[in-house]
Amino acid sequence: MTHVEMWALSGFEGSYDAWSFGSDADALAQLVLKGVKTATASLRYAYELENCDLPKAGQYSVVQDAGEEAVCIIRTTKVYCTPFCEVTADHAWKEGEGDRSLSWWRKVHEAFFSEELRTAGMSFDPGMDVVCEEFELVFSV
Repeated sequence: MTHVEMWALSGFEGSYDAWSFGSDADALAQLVLKGVKTATASLRYAYELENCDLPKAGQYSVVQDAGEEAVCIIRTTKVYCTPFCEVTADHAWKEGEGDRSLSWWRKVHEAFFSEELRTAGMSFDPGMDVVCEEFELVFSV
């Protein structure tokens, strides 16, 4: 099902974004469906590089799998920016990945962000701002 078809089926009105999680889109979308994953994080720099607005509370997103098939719809409930080195254990737990610890989160996200920055000719710095986003699952088929 496409994101357009899922949005129409949901009965929601207004605008939405459609995207996939960056590292393992299929597994992470399944964590959202199971209610385990209720947060995500991205580099603020990525929004600036692409000249995109930061997400806002109340916005809807259709989460897609690696094949760009719609999996579910989420609604953003909270957005804040913080340096990578100040992301909390609570946020790491809400991301629902690995063993859900802050040390696991930092290890995996530093590697992911480092690769993302390398392709832009930059290097990782633990003081870089991270956009932390919390959300709730509002529709699935």
